[in-house]
Amino acid sequence: MRDFSGDHRWLSINTATLRVQWPLDRIIDECAQRGIRAISPWRDQVAAVGLHVVAQRLRDTGIELSGYCRGGMFPATTPEARQRALADNRRAVDEAKTLNAPCLVLVVGGLPGALDGTPAHKNIAAARSDVRDGIAATLAYARSVGVPLAIEPLHPMYAADRACVNTLEQALDLCDELDPERSGALGVAVDVYHVWWDPKLQAQIARAGRPRLLAFHVCDWLVPTRDLLTDRGMMGDGVIDVPQIRRWMEDAGFSGYSEVEIFSSENWWKRDGGEVLDVCIARHRSAV
Repeated sequence: MRDFSGDHRWLSINTATLRVQWPLDRIIDECAQRGIRAISPWRDQVAAVGLHVVAQRLRDTGIELSGYCRGGMFPATTPEARQRALADNRRAVDEAKTLNAPCLVLVVGGLPGALDGTPAHKNIAAARSDVRDGIAATLAYARSVGVPLAIEPLHPMYAADRACVNTLEQALDLCDELDPERSGALGVAVDVYHVWWDPKLQAQIARAGRPRLLAFHVCDWLVPTRDLLTDRGMMGDGVIDVPQIRRWMEDAGFSGYSEVEIFSSENWWKRDGGEVLDVCIARHRSAV
């Protein structure tokens, strides 16, 4: 396993970690000043600054992307809504291409309407069918422009509203169905917050192998957790054995960035952005 204790060469910052403190252009500049070589921005943050402005800022600073957040949200109740979702995913692919992202991360969606508090139905099998069809359609376009798609399984507590793909095994089953040749066009984003509990995790990471392991997200699970969406912990502050999961990833062939992604309304989002980045660097060396 790579030794991270001496530097932060393989640290990436998911820009949600600092979305409250700074706009994206400031995040890029602050990362560059600290020798952080990669980020993973969110589409709304890019839109707020301007896609081509962000692309130029990345070129100017030499910062690259470890991923782009996010596509997905495929399930719908009408053909028109499904087409809108596919069109939005094509735009996300185009943005990822413009920013030279190594993958577009997919948060696939759950029951239609559930994210707004009004689920249209209770048929999760139908939602999963929509997800399969949506990924298949998006993959055809993404493959044509050279942007890999990374399915991110989310913890089962998000099955209703954010993602009905909840285990790495489910995500890899979709990959094997839609990309049986293991071309590198379709893979997974492994976020320790969502998968650390899975008794099949080590075996499924090994099953994925290098062609499917497109992104690795790190944070920690706090005990107690005060909010299941916005109370993630900094690495080392909770119960996830992050170095063990990284070992499994690297044993399977992953050699990319460890991307810090922390949603923290009561702690890290209330701190100075510079302090947050400095702690990310320190914990990358000691707890990842």
